Amino acid sequence: MPKSPKFLFVGSSEAYSGKSAIVLGIAQQLQSKGLDIAYGKPLGTCLTRTQTEVIEEDVLFMANTLNLPKERVLPMLLPLDEITIADYISSEGQLSYQQQLQSYSQFSASDLVVLEGAGTLQEGKLFDLTLPQLAQRLDASVVLVARYHSALILDSLLAAKQQLGSHLIGVLLNDVLPDQLERVHSQIQPFLQQQGIEVLGILPRNDLLRSVSVRELVHQLNAEVLCRPDRLDLMVESLKIGAMNVNSALGYFRKGRNMAVVTGGDRTDIQLAALETSTQCLILTGHLPPSSTILTRAEDLEIPILSVDLDTLTTVEIVDRAFGQVRLHEPIKVQAVYQMMEKHVNFDQLLTKLGLTPIPTA
Repeated sequence: MPKSPKFLFVGSSEAYSGKSAIVLGIAQQLQSKGLDIAYGKPLGTCLTRTQTEVIEEDVLFMANTLNLPKERVLPMLLPLDEITIADYISSEGQLSYQQQLQSYSQFSASDLVVLEGAGTLQEGKLFDLTLPQLAQRLDASVVLVARYHSALILDSLLAAKQQLGSHLIGVLLNDVLPDQLERVHSQIQPFLQQQGIEVLGILPRNDLLRSVSVRELVHQLNAEVLCRPDRLDLMVESLKIGAMNVNSALGYFRKGRNMAVVTGGDRTDIQLAALETSTQCLILTGHLPPSSTILTRAEDLEIPILSVDLDTLTTVEIVDRAFGQVRLHEPIKVQAVYQMMEKHVNFDQLLTKLGLTPIPTA
């Protein structure tokens, strides 16, 4: 008789909490302890639609990165997008996804199925597939990821505890600023544990994980690459706008680290100043070509120059949005996640909560 599957849902109460990184780190660490892991993302949110199929990019990434065979990747229950919602509304609520959920409850081919939740606890309510509802039906354990911006997150964690009840086995406090770490350890963690919410890890802010590749900026901005297309793998951690005089610009740029600098295509002085500091790419607005001096210097320093047919404000808005929705798909980020999770998460405590035992490896 096949064993009953164990499910671990990794969810969050707000979007862009770093959940995908946590899912990857948990799965990899449990694999390293000899456990057979399967993965699924019931509600698809990172979608590419073709004429014949809907592809969930996070699922492909997780499967490839964790080297999971097809039988260890559970099917998406539904793509959570406008098309699916429109189909559901036009059917007057007659479409049901509960039958697909049976394939999850009957899955028994691994020690643990790690499931990635949607952006919030409420997403999927239209289809009766919120994380609390799924946890109830699958009898799944839940770990919540919370981006720690201030003690105000306590409200959302207490509300989540009320919704999830005994299914909630712990939380991970993510993206904690250095000057807040002491308070989180000495005050926030003990308070949560008094409320019956176990803190399984406190993860400090990692600028690399918040960074965006130059390649992603090219994609988001629909930019033309004027030089060094071979260096689009450089990672950008901050954004600076070059709109001042050159003396002010030098001091301004020297305070930055691994920057993208946005400035006008005609501001040769600002461009030179940026190239002499910690700049990963220049983004020139107005679709104006830089001088040959700038191109030659950027070539020598291996700094890509991007040209966009946009004004500065629009360019900055797009880059800011890219930082707010950073992806995990660069190999350097994957390694950073593995190291951070190993150092800052109590996996022995997690395994105890899940009722699992590490399997010694030869």
